[in-house]
Amino acid sequence: MKQIGPMKVYPLLPKTNCGVCEPKTCMGFAVQLCERNFTVDECPPLLEEKYRENLVRLREIFTPPIREVVIGSGDHKVTIGGALVLMRHELRYTNPPAIAVVVDDSMTDETVTKRVQETNYFHYKYIGKILTLDAIAIRSANEHPERYARLVEIVAKSTQLPLILWSHNPAVIEAGVKVVHARRPLLYAATRENWKQMGELALHYRCPLGVYDHEIRMLRSIVKTLRVMGVDDLVLDPGCGFRGDLMETVSALTQIRIAAIRDEDDLLGYPLAGAPATLWEKLYAEGKDVVRWKEACLSAMMVVRYVDLLMVSSASKWSTLPLVVLRNNIYNDPRKPVSVEPGLRTFGEPDPKEAPVFITSNFALTYYTVLSDIEKLDCHLLVVDTEGMSVDSAVAGRKFTGAKVAEVVASSGIAEKVSHRTLIIPGLAARLKGDIEDATGWDVVVGPRDSSSIPGYVKAKWYGQDHTPGWSAR
Repeated sequence: MKQIGPMKVYPLLPKTNCGVCEPKTCMGFAVQLCERNFTVDECPPLLEEKYRENLVRLREIFTPPIREVVIGSGDHKVTIGGALVLMRHELRYTNPPAIAVVVDDSMTDETVTKRVQETNYFHYKYIGKILTLDAIAIRSANEHPERYARLVEIVAKSTQLPLILWSHNPAVIEAGVKVVHARRPLLYAATRENWKQMGELALHYRCPLGVYDHEIRMLRSIVKTLRVMGVDDLVLDPGCGFRGDLMETVSALTQIRIAAIRDEDDLLGYPLAGAPATLWEKLYAEGKDVVRWKEACLSAMMVVRYVDLLMVSSASKWSTLPLVVLRNNIYNDPRKPVSVEPGLRTFGEPDPKEAPVFITSNFALTYYTVLSDIEKLDCHLLVVDTEGMSVDSAVAGRKFTGAKVAEVVASSGIAEKVSHRTLIIPGLAARLKGDIEDATGWDVVVGPRDSSSIPGYVKAKWYGQDHTPGWSAR
């Protein structure tokens, strides 16, 4: 990553401390720019005509070593690339890799439509997020332009997802792009044999272009030539169809990303694409499930090794779900724990006299685990601001305290929603019982250590035989 200090940035800012931006001062804004928490366009004065040269210079300084490329248009587009660092711990990764599901013109219309719909409706709730797939890659297996154009039309009518047109035959690509050029598909791919025709298509239809070659030297040469033509929205594939040696493929991906970021090789500073879907051709004899299992493993490896666009052969959850979860876990900010807003959550129709009031931390994984265990109960849940730490870590680090609980009790208005004055704290926070009672003035009951035991706990301990709330605490 380019090491940029605030003192290099500050002289180019207006230096008026106008207070319009969130940091309020120009030096604070310079620091946040260097941390990549803001962009230069978030300083309104910089957009004035008198600062035009400074704005251009700042944009050059903060241009990521890996260019961003947009596939699709309007509300239905995906941005890939934009990487700043080689190692996630250096800052953070940006723009999670897009995952595209492949259809081809050897399939029946019914199979194509089914696979597209599976991709459209793929979703998985994970720690407060909805994980989805991102695009459809339309591959030409028969290299017949009219047949391919018909396939593209079928897919285009079935989805609003971004499209990738996949063929090394310019005539086939042209037949397809004529149908969907307004949606700005990625044309995949230019090679050492067809670069001129593919470059002309990308220019004419204003679409991003993939570049494919096994040799990094040749890949650079094709990129350089295309840039002379005026094509600069490029995606590189160094032979990620695994037609050659696996180790060489992994090595090529790594070499390209190192060259672009550490060595500032501008010709290799583009998003990387990988197509493990081509495995079905080589391994189909071993059975479809074997192919998908191997494809999923190789795809996961490619996510770790810098690939920005994956083209896979299946939208099946059992094979694709690990990829979207892995992607989500890698492409978040390691400096910021995944957290939820503190405050009050209410479930079901809690009785003011009897409803239990639980306490938990605002670490997202803890919160959503507790949520899944209590959402069918009639109860309240108070979420304490533990700065994104789990209960046991927050207790140890003094982020889960009586004062923090008292703060959320006061701000949430829970005292107006229940007539009793009893809180149920996690078993992992048992040692805070007295501290919380002193800080809040409420009685405290120590609940289960594991939230999966809460439903049974509520039935046996909270309501008890006489259906009196909090009976076990007295």
